[in-house]
Amino acid sequence: MRNSYRKWMIVMIMVTFMAGLMACQTPAGRSAGGVVDDSTITSKVKAKLFGDESLSGFAIDVDTFKGEVTLTGGVNSEADKQRATQLAKEVDGVKNVNNFLKLK
Repeated sequence: MRNSYRKWMIVMIMVTFMAGLMACQTPAGRSAGGVVDDSTITSKVKAKLFGDESLSGFAIDVDTFKGEVTLTGGVNSEADKQRATQLAKEVDGVKNVNNFLKLK
């Protein structure tokens, strides 16, 4: 009886431990390093957009997921839209740019 109880407790501890490990995984299967890389890319793209004279006054949102950058917001011209894409592509680590900027 005591041996059976001990085995049961070991199994329960192992199940709890495994559940805890599964909870440590980052969303969408990204590693902590991947999240940091995406955050770095986002910051660099935002800095480039803000530093550009023609784009610095616009509210452009930048999101990055696994090196793929998404731009949203509004700009005044098609040239501004293309410039934003070009600047984002110049950042190291950017694999693709999805430009959903709208003309105001």
